Amino acid sequence: MGTTSFLTRARGLLRIRNQLVRECLAELLATFVMIAITLSSAAQKITFYQTKGNILTSYLGSALGVMAGIYTAGGISGAHMNPAFSLAMCLIERFPWWKFPIFVAVQTLGSFIAAGAVYILYYDAIWHYSNGTLTVSGPQETASIFATYPADFVSVANGFLDQVIGTGVLIVVVMGIMDTRNKAVPQGLDPVVVALLVLCIECCMGANCGCPLNPSRDIGPRLFTYLAGWGPEVFRWVEGRGRGGDGR
Repeated sequence: MGTTSFLTRARGLLRIRNQLVRECLAELLATFVMIAITLSSAAQKITFYQTKGNILTSYLGSALGVMAGIYTAGGISGAHMNPAFSLAMCLIERFPWWKFPIFVAVQTLGSFIAAGAVYILYYDAIWHYSNGTLTVSGPQETASIFATYPADFVSVANGFLDQVIGTGVLIVVVMGIMDTRNKAVPQGLDPVVVALLVLCIECCMGANCGCPLNPSRDIGPRLFTYLAGWGPEVFRWVEGRGRGGDGR
């Protein structure tokens, strides 16, 4: 009885009543969960020389990460986790414009924190695999664990078009899933359907650039690698970088 009363009082004291703060914290947590799972699947594949994973497990990890993120905060913030989706919601007037920059900042922060968590989780593996040198190119590069890099032959224009088309397909189909005039997804299974959509796009459009489909998913971890020791090369196009779309 005493314990129950204490927990009730603690919940009352810790309860966040400001709706915007609640939404931001939920969005931060959802993005963190999604990116932590996504990057961990890539880290496991790369640092263990593909003995503990392959390109398919990496794609599955990122798709299931999206599902986990939506289940984490979909009922509070909507679990956008992607500035492109937030922008689309603003354009159809289902999300206020004044919240857009706030959500973009929160999504980027969540991605940055997730990158730090994955770096800590795989710290020994990363340093062992890279022979003590954090590089962006070459056979032992590890930057592609965190951010996506285009294949060597992909031009800037082709890479830009690749992301416009891939992200466009993602947003259009998600909007179709949300449209009540279309065939309804069974209640509670929307995150599963979105995860299958992400997996489908990755399998079909992932080779050129690694299929990020999400500005915050790339910018947050890329900023982390810049600060963590990989240096300014993470922002440059480098011929012979190595993995291309396989780097997820």
